[in-house]
Amino acid sequence: MSRTEISSSYLESAPLQAGDTVRLIAPSGPTDEESLLRAIAQLESWGLRVVPGENIRARHPRVTYLAGTDRQRRDDLVDAWCDPGTDAVIALRGGFGAMRLLDGIDFDLMRRHMRRRDGRPKLLTGSSDITALHQAWEHHLGVATLFCPMVGNDPFKNSAVVPDEVASWLFDHWGGRELGFPAEDADTENRSPSDISGAEKSPKVTNFLPDTVAGDANRPLSRAQTLVPGRARGRLGGGNLSLIAAGMGSPELADVRDRRQKYGPSVLMLEDVDEELYRLDNLLVQLVRGGWFASADAVVLGSWEDCAKVHEVEALVIDYLGDAGIPIVSELGFGHDPDAPSVPLGVDVTLDAPAGEVPRLWVDRADGHDAAANTTAEGAAQR
Repeated sequence: MSRTEISSSYLESAPLQAGDTVRLIAPSGPTDEESLLRAIAQLESWGLRVVPGENIRARHPRVTYLAGTDRQRRDDLVDAWCDPGTDAVIALRGGFGAMRLLDGIDFDLMRRHMRRRDGRPKLLTGSSDITALHQAWEHHLGVATLFCPMVGNDPFKNSAVVPDEVASWLFDHWGGRELGFPAEDADTENRSPSDISGAEKSPKVTNFLPDTVAGDANRPLSRAQTLVPGRARGRLGGGNLSLIAAGMGSPELADVRDRRQKYGPSVLMLEDVDEELYRLDNLLVQLVRGGWFASADAVVLGSWEDCAKVHEVEALVIDYLGDAGIPIVSELGFGHDPDAPSVPLGVDVTLDAPAGEVPRLWVDRADGHDAAANTTAEGAAQR
């Protein structure tokens, strides 16, 4: 099975079905018993057989923000992935520490055990700190993964949409699906009543462009925003900005300048949480100088919870990449938004971001059919 075949395994068939076995692990931060039991109950409610990691309740004896020692967490990760009965490995939560596991992993062993009994690759899920594992799985194994909210975190308890949204990615095929918040999804925070009432009449309001970056009160109602218009197709990669910057120079990111030659063009996504604007600047310049954007035919931005104002983050990104000649879109929501949508990594996607329209990002189908183009054409015909 080639890397292309591996990355397209879930475009036409669902990753999981009722009765499948998932291994629940804590590769980063510790959890509490209530959150663990709630996570297990959630997965079991979907008809899955849940096998918790042996050390999932462990605590590091000295470093309180780690769920057990590096060896305990690494053993659970490797055991889960290499178990022939495993269909998916699900991270309970993020936090800190996943990157500490990578140097001790035998990826030749992981590669020999990366397929399920039906021949398809096993699935890894998680977000935030799990970005370190997503990068390693792409580099060493070449498999697609799912960047999604984690069952041990608050969104699964508090959000009305996250559990069903994550389940839709686990139990349905990926090809042709749209990524990010729906175009009609309302985000009324920091908007005036006049902005809201006007947008409600027409959800396809005009997007602002780089030279009109303004305060959040001037935004249209739809979440997705075009910063630089354009159209692109490529392999979707990226994740949490802090983790990507921390991994620059590591074996997993040593070949970022050659990513285009290895995978073709990329659509690169970024998000972060709890970072000041100057910190985001430092992280971005590290990626720019290290060549991380060399393969990018487009950049898509997710959530920036507890960071600077969204328009400030966008202005910073535009300052670095606005002249790169690639489309850039914002507010797709993935990451740490309370209702964050899921994003499959390692699959081919299409971004359609016309000036003056809501941008759309789609997973390409297994036959290479451009779902975004088809939808755009249908909409044009109806108009």
